Amino acid sequence: MHRYRSHNCGALRETHAGEMIRLSGWCHRIRDHGGVLFIDLRDHYGVTQCVADPDSPAFAQAEKLRSEWVVRIDGEVRRRPAGTENPEMPTGLVEVYVTGIEVLGPAAELPMPVFGEQNYPEDMRLRYRFLDLRREKLHNNIMLRGQIIDSLRARMKTRGFFEFQTPILTASSPEGARDFLVPSRLHPGKFYALPQAPQQFKQLIMVAGFDRYFQIAPCFRDEDARADRSPGEFYQLDIEMSFVTQEDVFAAVEPVLRGVFEEFGAGRPVTPKFPTIPYAEAMLNYGSDKPDLRNPLLIADVTEEFSGEDVNFNAFKNVIMAGGVVRAIPAPGAARQPRSFFDKLNDWAKGEGAAGLGYVIFDGEGGALTGKGPIAKFLPAEVQGKIAEKAGLKAGDAVFFACDREEKAAKLAGAARLRIGTELGLTKTDVFEFCWIVDFPMYEWNEDEKKIDFSHNPFSMPNFDPEAFKALDLADEKTILGIKAFQYDIVCNGVELSSGAIRNHRPDIMKKAFALAGYGEDVLQEKFGGMYRAFQYGAPPHGGIAPGIDRIVMLLAGEENLREIVLFPMNQRAEDLLMGAPSAVTLKQLRELHIRLNLPDTKC
Repeated sequence: MHRYRSHNCGALRETHAGEMIRLSGWCHRIRDHGGVLFIDLRDHYGVTQCVADPDSPAFAQAEKLRSEWVVRIDGEVRRRPAGTENPEMPTGLVEVYVTGIEVLGPAAELPMPVFGEQNYPEDMRLRYRFLDLRREKLHNNIMLRGQIIDSLRARMKTRGFFEFQTPILTASSPEGARDFLVPSRLHPGKFYALPQAPQQFKQLIMVAGFDRYFQIAPCFRDEDARADRSPGEFYQLDIEMSFVTQEDVFAAVEPVLRGVFEEFGAGRPVTPKFPTIPYAEAMLNYGSDKPDLRNPLLIADVTEEFSGEDVNFNAFKNVIMAGGVVRAIPAPGAARQPRSFFDKLNDWAKGEGAAGLGYVIFDGEGGALTGKGPIAKFLPAEVQGKIAEKAGLKAGDAVFFACDREEKAAKLAGAARLRIGTELGLTKTDVFEFCWIVDFPMYEWNEDEKKIDFSHNPFSMPNFDPEAFKALDLADEKTILGIKAFQYDIVCNGVELSSGAIRNHRPDIMKKAFALAGYGEDVLQEKFGGMYRAFQYGAPPHGGIAPGIDRIVMLLAGEENLREIVLFPMNQRAEDLLMGAPSAVTLKQLRELHIRLNLPDTKC
């Protein structure tokens, strides 16, 4: 028999009854039932109940065992007595009568128990991550992550993509976040950077003549933590394709993501064909460029209705005259809600920094739609009717209003839409609703610097006639700000999984694109010289995308925090409490790197 085990702790079934076997694992739980000891032995594969009674030759040893001790158990498999079976466990019809025990690794007193799923403070869970990972739910999430990555990899290969590896030590580049810098010992005063993404490398792979690239790519960004983003590193399904249009990218990526969500979604429906929503439409109808389509509510623009001469609601009119807008958020059936429903939403809006949420409640007394509420008296019946028509309202419904500058009104209306949908029970659960967001603006007005700047990815191809684009006058701000780009996001249940683009592969177009944002060719040469020079020697049209692995796993696992689907995450302060990183280094190491520290004065 093997030194440690003949079977794993998830393998035994009724067919093994009568066999002498050997198991090794952790003492998950130990119960004393009137002098009979029940030991739930756990390993990676499952749990098996082991029994030692006073007649067992190993009973004295069994009495010494404690939670999380690692032991080897020899014994005989037998059927559980009638009425004691546990059909929820794969091994629940059998147990092992213990004849021998060897302690392989005793455990000290536990700082946190493994049995059960109690919630513990983040710092404790991260400091003792090896214990946390023994817990069933987290263990299963990590295994799910690996299975999802395997599935993504297989699906990409099936679709003709080849897996490449790109450098980890590279040059610093301004890609929207801070770089992690690595000092060079051989080149004093110079630094490598860990890649924020393999963006330039994967484009260079296309320029080099390869056709369909993918990589489960590690990315490093020195940025603040969020629930859905690690402060240090994350992984993405990095993809690039040559000789493709935007629609070709969609056709390649959509079946991969749909297939993975169908495979691991536990039967939850997945959007059969991902709808394509223009950015401007998403901002108007959903108040967000990452709309949650499980919520059926659509926001309406009612600025014109509040601008009429017969409307005397100056609180909105004054904002409109200053360039603001009014957005209407429908609330079907809300007329049946108590007054507290409306008051709570108004208080919530104030907590978000808004003046509040005006509202109108519609009823149908006398056969005509009639509005009631704080601002209904300022709206003539005809205007109320137009608002009801635009927002798709009927008797028994209500409508809330967000009034502000366009960007702020969209943000408030979008958040209110989500809240109203949830409170009224309108938002679907247990589904995965995908969509593509397209037609992002290429440029935006930078209010701080009073100039036109890139609004998204500066390396995207403008959706504009190339010759007309090159001829644009730098002073033609209206035309420039109206240019759309071949940029796109993929969104699931209100979570942005990825941004992507058809790349600007023409040096002449790229040079003009940067010039329109106020950057000379010297910036291209200095910051992106490698890729810019490569494009001078024949670059194919190409495009790609990079869905986030962590966010995909979070959605499929039903988790809301990255910590629950990553093996060894950092805390909110970008600290690895288990390994003690970041840590101080020795003076010798600093001297080898020609670095002298200039630490901040902590006394200030």
